[in-house]
Amino acid sequence: MSAPKAFIAARPAPRRSAGILHRLRTNFGASPASLLATCLLAVLGIWALWHAAEWAVLNAVFAPDEQACEAARGQGACWGVITEKYRVILFGHYPYAEHWRAALASVLLLALVVASGVRQLWRKWLLPAWIVGLAGFMALMGGGVAGLSRVDTSQWGGLPLTLLLTTVSLALAFPLAVAVALGRRSALPAVRAVCTVYVELVRGVPLISVLFMASFMFPLLLPTGYNPDVLIRVVIGITLFAAAYMAEVVRGGLQAVSAGQQEAAASLGLGFWRTQGLVVLPQALTTVLPGLMNNFIALLKDTSLVTIVSLYELTGALGLALSGDPVWRPYKIEGYLFITMIYFTLCFCMSLYARRLEARLHRHTT
Repeated sequence: MSAPKAFIAARPAPRRSAGILHRLRTNFGASPASLLATCLLAVLGIWALWHAAEWAVLNAVFAPDEQACEAARGQGACWGVITEKYRVILFGHYPYAEHWRAALASVLLLALVVASGVRQLWRKWLLPAWIVGLAGFMALMGGGVAGLSRVDTSQWGGLPLTLLLTTVSLALAFPLAVAVALGRRSALPAVRAVCTVYVELVRGVPLISVLFMASFMFPLLLPTGYNPDVLIRVVIGITLFAAAYMAEVVRGGLQAVSAGQQEAAASLGLGFWRTQGLVVLPQALTTVLPGLMNNFIALLKDTSLVTIVSLYELTGALGLALSGDPVWRPYKIEGYLFITMIYFTLCFCMSLYARRLEARLHRHTT
């Protein structure tokens, strides 16, 4: 006769392994030492945030009042400098009466960038729209048409110049980077050597030296009397520099595509260019999308270096706005925080779009 079965006593329900409390307990209070460190850092963070709020908001001066700002120095921020100088910061030494043209040109270029990020607008008319939009940007900024006064490119600055350098350099650098990446994997030794020398040479020098050479050394190599505009030379320098870095990112993506993909394309009778355009490059660019976006964001921030060749984008325009005015010169921190927020907004939007695009492409490939 078998022994009677023993009943197992009821056990408590397992602790919930999801939710905000579980994540807080796991990440910040898994041990007494972790909990103590979390509390200390929380106290330090609250103290820092309180003092930052006191300086930036509670004791700050928002009106362009020189005396009030002077009285608040050391205790509160003087945001009045932004109210007083924001037009010069945004547009540099572009003629003050013509700032509406620079503002309209910036809105036009930003609208083109936003439209290019909307999948529903990827139509055949988008490329002609870019050509017309860039022509309109140049017409608004440069003038000389439709009764607009002429403004030399040496007077362009601030946000419009930053947007122009970034968009045009990216548009030119990306196809060049793809071509160089393909060239570095070419079976032709001469093509592979030229592309390798270009990449290694450009990546071995800082962008400042490239801009310096494009602005001051390049004209010495041209025929006498022929001197391209400094803006054109700077765009060429930034384009060549950015393309070298992007080419290596694209080459990494090409190496990630298995050889079987190209063999399958060859078995279908596809030629080299159709194989690259229809099979290899779509997979490679999807793989390295985060790396490419890092390069795009870095290029946007690197445009601040053009100040060394007397082109005053956002950072240089801030120096123009404050350096010649002793009244507002002591409040550079507030000015730098203002342009920091502009850069952060642009970079964050680019990063957010890249994450959304990456998630969409991931869904399509799984």
